[in-house]
Formats: sequence, structure tokens, C-alpha cells
Amino acid sequence: MINGEELFRSLIETCPGLEASNQPELLIPYSFDGTAVLRAMPVAVVFPKTTNEVSRVLHWSAEKKVAVVTRGSGTGLSGGSVPVLGGIVLCLSKMDKILEVDTKNLTLKAESGVITAKITETAERAGLFYPPDPGSLKISTIGGNVAENSGGLRGLKYGVTRDYVMGLEVVLSGGEVLWTGNKCVKDVAGYTLRDLFIGSEGTLGVITAVLLKLIPPPAARKTMLAVYDDMEKAARTVSAIIAAKIIPCTLEFLDRVTVNCVEDYAKIGLPRDAEAVLLMETDGHPAAVEAEAAAMEKIARENGVRSVKTAANAAEAASLSSARRTAFSALARVGPTTILEDATVPRDRLPEMIRFIQEVGRRHRLKIGTFGHMGDGNLHPTFLTDEKNREEMHRVEAAMKEIFHQAVALGGTITGEHGVGLAKKEYLAGAVGEVNVGIMRKIKQALDPDGLLNPGKIFDLS
Repeated sequence: MINGEELFRSLIETCPGLEASNQPELLIPYSFDGTAVLRAMPVAVVFPKTTNEVSRVLHWSAEKKVAVVTRGSGTGLSGGSVPVLGGIVLCLSKMDKILEVDTKNLTLKAESGVITAKITETAERAGLFYPPDPGSLKISTIGGNVAENSGGLRGLKYGVTRDYVMGLEVVLSGGEVLWTGNKCVKDVAGYTLRDLFIGSEGTLGVITAVLLKLIPPPAARKTMLAVYDDMEKAARTVSAIIAAKIIPCTLEFLDRVTVNCVEDYAKIGLPRDAEAVLLMETDGHPAAVEAEAAAMEKIARENGVRSVKTAANAAEAASLSSARRTAFSALARVGPTTILEDATVPRDRLPEMIRFIQEVGRRHRLKIGTFGHMGDGNLHPTFLTDEKNREEMHRVEAAMKEIFHQAVALGGTITGEHGVGLAKKEYLAGAVGEVNVGIMRKIKQALDPDGLLNPGKIFDLS
């Protein structure tokens, strides 16, 4: 059997000029992602700068039967870029060019390694708007967003990454390069292959470039922060807003644990005794924004809100929004290990799901801060724990299992935006059914017959 050093020499000889390393001190950061507790060392890490280099690496991989795990910034929260079978980590962070901004067709083309915030800023400079805004947008890459089908705070109104992908360049197992999609608003010629790769977590091909849809920016925006003494009243407010046919661009919440962690971290001025805080934001035509903001405030007051604060200007709006955007960073400071989970339920089951998470935390003697996208039913129960405490980690695992099973029992799903990866593959069949998993395996077998692309993720091949 060929050893790691021989593999590395073979790779360098086959792909001259490719930036690569097999030095242990450099490999360590590529042995884990944002989950932190899931780790495995690769044989080497490579940094291609062109699609041609990616193609050559995958051609070599197919010949040598070496696993390849694609990675961007490593912000994933499901273990999706952990090289569990060793092999090569293919880091696309140096493929970081904006290739085109087409203001006539409202599109932007970028290499996969472009940071998401740069996409947003480039669109803004062109007088356009790229709505997806994952919490990690300042560091995550657009290729990673597409591979995970990332969501974000504006998902309720504007949708997720999938809704803005018009085309993809993908390198297939073996090195063949595929372009799927175009700038046409309408195109129903054959299977929509781009949708196959969106959310596939690097298991079907390596996304090297993306063509994104942009839209005109909203003319006005209004941001409000609502404070509650009762989580159920906050959840009822959300249900009432949606029932009133109002679709805010943002409808987020923080529970009491998260509020206090945010205050310790950012000192925004949130009331520490609040049981829940809602961040409500509406955008669009100025008249519509005024009407929607007034209607949401009225609904909040009818449902027992303690107070509602409306941002007076853009700076104050950014300050209020930071209460939600800093939630994970704030929680991560509390314990040695932070495990951010992701479960989604129908909106009308939110109060029940939130109560269940709180009860699970009490029963398993765990500290759980819960925040998330209440407007679309996507919750992020976050465990503040210590991975070195094995007994406590067993309780964390038991609690997570209960939470995922309850989400499915309520008609929900095990992940709304973080993907399956390693962390949730044992729950996939229970969430989508064995028939669905069987079809996924057939697709994987067709596109990656040797199982070399991000092996061990989403499901096992047998």
C-alpha cells in the first residue's frame, strides 16, 4: 500500500506548480471545521488557483484512488470538510476572483473562494443586492455557501443560496469540467443539473465558479427590537405576523441565555431579564415599510410585548441587528466547547419545539442557548459544554438526539441550513426516509463511482 509521503510526491510530480503541503503543523488547521469536536488529519492540503489545477488533482485522485475533501474557509457546522478517511484536502480559498458583474442581466460570476461579504459589497457598488446573508458571511466562501445551500437572516423573505444560483462550474470525479446553467431567466432544457450540486456538500463534484442572480436593492428598511417576558408570547407574535400576510425580511429571536451572553460580549443594551428578544426588520417601498412596521408593532403589543424599540437611523439599525449577528460568537465565549445545532419545524410548532429544547436542557442538566430564524422555523439550540468532560458529552449527545427526533415528529427536519455532513448522517434516514436515501446513493454512485469525493458525509455508501 502506498504511504502518505509517496502519495504526496506522486501528486506534486503529476501537478507541477500546484501549491501544496504535507507538513503536520500546516495540516492541523485542515483537520477540523467549525464543529471543532470532529477531527481527522489529511495526508496533504493543496491550494489550486485555477479550474485546470482542480481538474488535474481530481484526475490524479481517480487514478490513485485517493479521497478528496473540498474546503473553503472551514466555517461549516456539520463536519462537512473533515477528512475522515485521510486523503487530500482541496482548499479553494485562493480561487478568489470576481469574474464578472453584468448589470444588464443582473448577474455576478465569481470563483468559489470569494468571501461572501465581498459578493455583497461588489453587488452594492454596482447598485444591486445579493440577499443571502449567512451568519458567517464575513469569512465563509461563496462556494461553501452553495455546497451547503446556506441560509441566513433574510431567508424568510428572500430565500436561501439556491434561489440565487443561475449557473455553476463543477469539476467531476476524474477531472471532467461541467458548466450547468446560464444567464437566462427561463431555461427548462433537460434536467436542472445545477440543483443537484447545490447542497451536495462536495460529495458529487467540486464547485469552482458560480453565476449568481442579483436584484434591485430595497428602497427603504426599518428595524425593530421587541422584548418579551414570555417566550411563548414572542412565538405567538411571529405566527400572528405571518398570518397577517406580512413577510418581514428578518424575524429573528434570542432566548434569555443568549441575550445575557450577547450582553456580556457586545454590551448592546439588551435587558438581561428578558425571556425572549425578537429582531424584526421590513424592507421595500418606503410607504410599504412604514405600514408593515406599524402593523408588526401593533401585533407585538397585542401579543404581550414588554417594549418595542425602532431604530432611528442606519447606524442604530446595525446596532440592533448586531444583537442577533453576534449570538454565536457571544455563546462561544462561555464554555470550552460550543456546539451549535440546527433544526427546523413548521412555524406553528415553534412554541412547542422551544419548550421541548428548554425541557431537554433541564432534564439532561445542560446549558443550552437557543436563537435563530423564528420567521422560518429554523432554530439553533447551542450547547455550552466541555468536550473533555466525557460524561457531560454523553448527555449532550442524548439531548441532541431527542431534539432531532422531536423536530421530525413535529413535521420538521434535522437541518435547515448547516447540512448533514458527519454530524447528522445517522438521523438522515429518519428525517427523509430510506427511499430518498437510496436514490441519493444511486446518484452518488453514478457521479462518483469510487466514492472519492468527500467520502463518509451525508450517508454511508452501504
